[in-house]
Amino acid sequence: MPRLLLLLGIGFVVLLLLIFLFLFSKYFKLWLRAFVTRARISPLTLVFMSLRKVNPNVIVDAKISAVQAAIPEISTAALEAHYLAGGNVQRVTRALIAASRARIELDWDTAAAIDLAGRNVLEAVQTSVDPKVIDCPDPRRGRTTLDGVARDGIQLKARARVTVRTNLSQLVGGATEDTVIARVGEGIVSAIGSSESHKVVLANPALIAQAVLRKSLDSQTAYEIVSIDIADIDVGDNVGARLQADQAEADMRVARALAEQRRAEAVAKEQEMRALTQENQAKVVLAEAEIPKAMAEAFQEGQLRVQMANGHPG
Repeated sequence: MPRLLLLLGIGFVVLLLLIFLFLFSKYFKLWLRAFVTRARISPLTLVFMSLRKVNPNVIVDAKISAVQAAIPEISTAALEAHYLAGGNVQRVTRALIAASRARIELDWDTAAAIDLAGRNVLEAVQTSVDPKVIDCPDPRRGRTTLDGVARDGIQLKARARVTVRTNLSQLVGGATEDTVIARVGEGIVSAIGSSESHKVVLANPALIAQAVLRKSLDSQTAYEIVSIDIADIDVGDNVGARLQADQAEADMRVARALAEQRRAEAVAKEQEMRALTQENQAKVVLAEAEIPKAMAEAFQEGQLRVQMANGHPG
């Protein structure tokens, strides 16, 4: 029995060795690449990656890229954890390399969090290095101009181009590009509305950009506004004159309504006075009808005597 157990143990160890040798032979070239590039990934680590359903090729490529770019602080465990969390290991690694070359402060944890949040961290780093231009308003939304009315009543139609770069510290939880477009559009319309005359804006459109930049519209957003340039500005309708005409028309309608009301009141008063006159005439007729009756009663009671023609009583 002891001999049988010994044989079984030896067989089990040999089986494990054969499995390990098979897996090692499968990843030998991959381990050799990591070894010659000083990526420091052991053969056992590669075997265990396959058991954890992690693609060793992705991890090794990312680790080699980081080591060759002199970014040694990225551990193999961190790469595996990000891969298992559903992140894009290669994109995050390339973003760290680009940030290091551009001397932008960005660590692995921040880059991984940005990637897991659904943002393209590599594009964010590229935008930090090479700022991009945003059209305001966004033509995809169906509007082509920002319409504002100066204090003299003249409408101005403006288009702006906003140059932004990524604010990596605000990328997680910061507002998106749509928020920047909305804030800039609101600022431009407000700046036009606060101008005394449209001629002032036409003479110096940079006044609008300066007024907007002073409002710090990029706070709590994922972008930092570099500049705002007024690409085009045109004169629109005379809104003030149109509003005055509409107001005059409305005042005329109100005056007509009041005049009609007074006429109706006068007609009603006239009818009322006519009815009162008819009523008084009826009362007079009734009073006149009572006179003969009163005279007859007075004559019967001897209170009324008839005078003769010669003036003597009868």
